[in-house]
Amino acid sequence: MSYTLHIADPGYSSWSMRAGLILSRFDIPHNLTVHRMYIDPPLPAQIGLPPARTVPVLVTPEGTAIRDSLAIAEELASRHPDLPLWPSDPAMRALARSIAAEMHASFGALRNRCPMCLRVAYGDVPVPDDLAADLDRLELVWSDALERSGGPWLAGEWSIADSFFAPVAARIAGYGLPVGRTSAAYATLHLQDDTFNAWRSMGLRKGPDLHETVYRQPYPRVGWPNLCIR
Repeated sequence: MSYTLHIADPGYSSWSMRAGLILSRFDIPHNLTVHRMYIDPPLPAQIGLPPARTVPVLVTPEGTAIRDSLAIAEELASRHPDLPLWPSDPAMRALARSIAAEMHASFGALRNRCPMCLRVAYGDVPVPDDLAADLDRLELVWSDALERSGGPWLAGEWSIADSFFAPVAARIAGYGLPVGRTSAAYATLHLQDDTFNAWRSMGLRKGPDLHETVYRQPYPRVGWPNLCIR
């Protein structure tokens, strides 16, 4: 038996990407149900699992619906203790949980000003103070984690924490955001990762071109990825 993961358009839905990468990376059997954003009926009606109103939603083999990407990650870790979804080392596990939770709750300027888009990249994107502060915080959080763990991923081996920052790497690459060398190297690690690229490939194939409508940006388009080291 397998799970069913309800997601939205994979080229744009960063929250869906988190859960999808976890399931794919650890070869956890699952089926994907892809819903469309910004159409009628709205997402809650498409999902059909009240009170769920957003994606991702994970339906377990026995039929339980789990809402929210962090709840899904924790439930999968509990159900699959044989898989290293979180690091086995207590210190690294605590680190991974801390930074995943911070990503889940913070970085509002980055989210709002640079919605994830895996289909196109932009240049000459302005970086106002609130966005610059988020990028500085990322550099600090990533540098601290990589120094503590020794890399190559935030807590050593790839974990849930990295799934939460994969959409951030996509934003850095998609908007040419000026980041330090540590952030650029960590973002590049994602961009070269097979699981990330499989998800992006699906995002290029499935769904409408929302970057031409609701996600359209007033910046010149450039080749993907657009990495800018400050």
